[in-house]
Amino acid sequence: MTKLVKWLYGLNVLGALAYIAVCLPKLLMGQPIYPGQAGLLGQVTAGIVLALLPPVLERLFHFQFPPILKLIFELFILGSVLLGTGMQFYNIPYWDKFLHLFSAAMLAGLGMAIFCALTPQERLKTTSPLLIALFAFTFGATIGVFWEFYEFTFDGLLGLNMQRYMAHGVLLAGRAALMDTMGDLFADVFGSLALSVFAYFQVKKDVKWLAAFQFRR
Repeated sequence: MTKLVKWLYGLNVLGALAYIAVCLPKLLMGQPIYPGQAGLLGQVTAGIVLALLPPVLERLFHFQFPPILKLIFELFILGSVLLGTGMQFYNIPYWDKFLHLFSAAMLAGLGMAIFCALTPQERLKTTSPLLIALFAFTFGATIGVFWEFYEFTFDGLLGLNMQRYMAHGVLLAGRAALMDTMGDLFADVFGSLALSVFAYFQVKKDVKWLAAFQFRR
């Protein structure tokens, strides 16, 4: 697991640097490879920072994230930043919805990790698996809602189209304008629910399974 996470760190960072090395000269020569290339370069550069965030936080605060969460996080950064944004994979149908499912499951797992960190170990052994699963589900789905708040806010402030309320520069109306946002929320709920249901049965069978989602000093 640790070797795979390190490999993903390298893939995200080196892949982003290779992207910048190829796309930046083209942009400076006036021959951008992708539309909106300057903005894409900025986001890919930010992706390097995000990819390195877990090990930096671990060194600063002297703890370790659960390896499974680091693995999912690095996969998410790869799919959303380098591939999704930088290489325009978001144009692939349902790529965005797949990432919402994936990230919601990751956030539900983070919710479990936080629950475990806030609960004394002796009490954790007798805690209802249903309570743990409900906390994980609620945490994952709620962060998904806050993300839609973020998209709505910056679409209005910066004239962006993250919520896909425009198509080819034309404002959508009625149900069509809601399809992207509601699809994202459905994906957030289903992703959180899937991880939470799986966690419920695993914890019910053996509470030691939670060790995979616990922070370590």
